[in-house]
Amino acid sequence: MSFFEATNIAATGLTAQRLRMDVISQNIANINTTRTEDGSPYKRKITVFQEIKENAVFSAYLDSALRKTSDKSFDGKGVRVSEIASDETPGTRVYEPGHPDADEDGYVTMPNVNIVAEMVNMIAASRSYEANITAMTNTKAMIAKTLEIGK
Repeated sequence: MSFFEATNIAATGLTAQRLRMDVISQNIANINTTRTEDGSPYKRKITVFQEIKENAVFSAYLDSALRKTSDKSFDGKGVRVSEIASDETPGTRVYEPGHPDADEDGYVTMPNVNIVAEMVNMIAASRSYEANITAMTNTKAMIAKTLEIGK
């Protein structure tokens, strides 16, 4: 694996975790949204990650062509968000007879967003983002040390 591949992998992780943070922020912002465009309460969104199997970067083709050994023990290319899925678990019902979205019994179906779960997911996404930044910083330091050898 080259320095550029390591940087590309960390960059894909940064991009995926940024999108995950955006989705978590959207969930938190809609925690009290009882009516969407289709008339139903907001449904929590979930990011689904997938390993990147192929990479159209020219350096990847060049590296594979230049490999003389058959050892391909590491062929990772990074991660991407394959979809943003809706969580179909039902929301809680709250008794609020004066609410405009209350049913005939006075209950309102709230979104299925749990603030504690969203905060835990936000912390995990933040830590993953930081880990990818650290990987990128370490790769940059390795490149700098490698260039110092030539002096």
